[in-house]
Amino acid sequence: DYRARAALVMAPFLTDFSGEELRGCVADAYAEQKFSGPPAPLSSPESGVWFLELWHGPTCAFKDMALQLLPRLLTLSLGKIRSQKGALILVATSGDTGKAALEGFRDVKGTRVAVFYPQNGVSALQERQMRTQRGGNVSVWAVRGNFDDAQTGVKKIFADGHIREETGKRGWMLSSANSINWGRLLPQIVYYFSAWCDLAASGAVRPGEPVDFCVPTGNFGDILAAYYAKKMGLPVGRLVCASNANNVLTEFLKTGVYDRNRRFYTTISPSMDILVSSNLERLLFDLTGGDGGRVAGWMAELARSGRYRV
Repeated sequence: DYRARAALVMAPFLTDFSGEELRGCVADAYAEQKFSGPPAPLSSPESGVWFLELWHGPTCAFKDMALQLLPRLLTLSLGKIRSQKGALILVATSGDTGKAALEGFRDVKGTRVAVFYPQNGVSALQERQMRTQRGGNVSVWAVRGNFDDAQTGVKKIFADGHIREETGKRGWMLSSANSINWGRLLPQIVYYFSAWCDLAASGAVRPGEPVDFCVPTGNFGDILAAYYAKKMGLPVGRLVCASNANNVLTEFLKTGVYDRNRRFYTTISPSMDILVSSNLERLLFDLTGGDGGRVAGWMAELARSGRYRV
């Protein structure tokens, strides 16, 4: 059962939550009225190949897997610390995250959500989904620029002490529904475990047999979740980083040079139209043994010149 697996996988990271609380959050997030059938089933078009179907949530985006759960974890956390402030959720989106965040936080008590998306940089369907979102605590804003511009703007808000202070005076604390928030990334680890368990249960893989995962990649969060699953002990073989014309990540993995100084392409896969992948920083931090200074140097070089080499 996916819900039981989710509670089990996430429990070591959420030690301030009781088992009952965590199971309650998971049961609510992945309730049958929100997901049509199993939340993350497998299908096999040919022998030895499987698709992990992550589109069965309320917005048909894989981000539903995390963003139906995050609001429940966040509001429970606010209650535990007896916060007198609400949570103002800022979101930069290339399409999927925006609608999933709006739907996940819709009318959740003690929260407001503001989504920023690149004008002419999301699909027509995604834009309509966001602009027609119902809810008394939601707002949507188009940004003149691409996703990287929207993401950079949101990060600047989080880093601005004056804005944080003024927001606090008005009774709100800033938070994020992007993968810079660990609570967004953690639920994504679960479906890799669930996929392997389903394969093992069907006899498609033997106990301990590694499975390769090919992951369409933009901001590097989803494939990073697979990497963390492997570090937790899941039998993972190769992780294949799939890209579109904005192939800054695949080039980096081949050459060791990250270079955002290139043409930005608007493609039919807008969630992958990214030149500055935030979660790569987390991978580098892990691979350097937690050398924050070294990683910070690379990020400073990226901000200064648009490129760095590892």
